[in-house]
Amino acid sequence: MWVKICGTTTLEDARLAAGAGADAVGFVFAPSPRRVTASELSAMPLENLGDARRVGVFVSESCEEIAYDIRAAQLTGVQLHGELEFAAIDQLRDEFGDDLLIIQSLHWPAEGMVADTERHLRAALRALVEHGGADAVLVDTKTPKASGGTGVTYDWERAREVLQEVPGNLRLIVAGGLNSGNVADAIRTLRPWGVDVASGVEAAPGSKDPEKVRAFVREAQTAFAESERRW
Repeated sequence: MWVKICGTTTLEDARLAAGAGADAVGFVFAPSPRRVTASELSAMPLENLGDARRVGVFVSESCEEIAYDIRAAQLTGVQLHGELEFAAIDQLRDEFGDDLLIIQSLHWPAEGMVADTERHLRAALRALVEHGGADAVLVDTKTPKASGGTGVTYDWERAREVLQEVPGNLRLIVAGGLNSGNVADAIRTLRPWGVDVASGVEAAPGSKDPEKVRAFVREAQTAFAESERRW
């Protein structure tokens, strides 16, 4: 069971997520209403978040830029949200070792081209397993305008067969349009290792709603516990 609260922009919201029981707090370095910079994060005492991972989300940055931000912001994980590039995974693994959590994002469209997506996703998942450099794969919704933070779900029933083929050594994280009202259904349907939320726990882009954050973590933890008993 693993819960990540993403799109965090303030120390207050990072502490809120960690205090609610989240296993990771995500910070977006890519262009976004939720964007933060390494200099902003370096001014925050993020080491006070306890055991919660500090995960940076990157889209098109170079490995050199990512490595700089990891050090400057004291990140303990990265989410590579752009195209699948094994060279980037290898370089980060060589530079930071096994202590760095590396998550590779893949995408499922909100609508259309599902058959093509299934083929592409199966191939990408096989390649990730064979490569072995990433710790987890995150599947998020892709729309014509965005590939993350969309607030839109994808077809979990259609995706289930593909995603349940993921071997246990490559952990599956589900994202895309999750909130406290549907996260339990997502967990029951897709049986992931973890879940990730951004817009579903916000009062406004980049600003978390305390009650929504607590409710999301609570519902996810309960659903994971119930699923473990059934599985």
